[in-house]
Amino acid sequence: MRIGTFVLAAQFPGQGPGEALHRAVRSAEAAEESGLDSVWLAEHHFVPYGVCPSATTLAALLLGRTRRIRVGTAVSVLPNHHPVALAEQAALLHLTSGGRFSLGVGRGGPWVDLEVFRGGLDAYENGFPESLGLLLDWLREPRVAGRGERFGFREVAVVPRADELLADGSAQGPEVIVACTSPKTVRLAAGRGLPMLLGMHCGDEEKAEMVALWRTAAREAGQPPEVVEGAAHVSAGVAQIEDGPGAATETLVKTMPGWLRQGLDAHVTVDGRHRVMRDPVAYTELLCGLHPVGPPQLAADRLAATAERTGITRFALLVEGSGDLAATEENVRRLGADVLPLLT
Repeated sequence: MRIGTFVLAAQFPGQGPGEALHRAVRSAEAAEESGLDSVWLAEHHFVPYGVCPSATTLAALLLGRTRRIRVGTAVSVLPNHHPVALAEQAALLHLTSGGRFSLGVGRGGPWVDLEVFRGGLDAYENGFPESLGLLLDWLREPRVAGRGERFGFREVAVVPRADELLADGSAQGPEVIVACTSPKTVRLAAGRGLPMLLGMHCGDEEKAEMVALWRTAAREAGQPPEVVEGAAHVSAGVAQIEDGPGAATETLVKTMPGWLRQGLDAHVTVDGRHRVMRDPVAYTELLCGLHPVGPPQLAADRLAATAERTGITRFALLVEGSGDLAATEENVRRLGADVLPLLT
């Protein structure tokens, strides 16, 4: 079981972005100190839901401040990036960190980001497969040309090569993982043999169905058995560790709805399409019921149950739901000290 944290750099009501980012950095440092496996960094633009606009930049900072823990993006929004530029950053972080970087990519949403960064709505609706393919080519080949509808350029050398030898003698490029919310994206990831990141809004039954679909699609695409059976999917969730029945849920129900309401309401669609927002209190209560929120034994039991039902043994857990720096650090410490030993 590999337990990591999911860092949004959430800006709670009454806080500034600097406070949110400081808490994000400290929570990542605390994750390494507490023996956790990984830190996964979200990327958002123009909204206080998360104030990290570049997951790769924050990953670079954290890789420099840590020595053991894996740092990944969850996710870099591919329609907002040129895939070659993003692949170059991934190769750089992979090589300079000794292989501790994971690149998570996703399609994002139909947000105004597409207008600002000039990706356009088509990049969101149709362009993800081409962008993903070009990114993977850059991470795996010595020379690459752009021959798609969106990206056309002459063949150029890949420098630095992502699969150059590391200090330990290995020569494999960075892990690439795909955020999946639809069967279409599940099949795309499976066809490439790429593991999935599954969202915290999904329950175990839905995640199990997506894993089963991924395996079927991977086999149909000709992926070898070791890839199908060994895919290290990641389950996102929420963790709040407190003693006493209901204490952890009470903490999150007091704090998270205000952040969710402020953050989600700030999203603007690029084309004016109608949005149906979740009720913040009901959504918080849903998350508390799905994930390791409660005393250590309950938290461990829920993680073990998810692993048993879905086959997923990697977790990215949101730990900043209290909105408080000291409480977040204590939450991370307890996740490592009190929950992790119950899972080994």
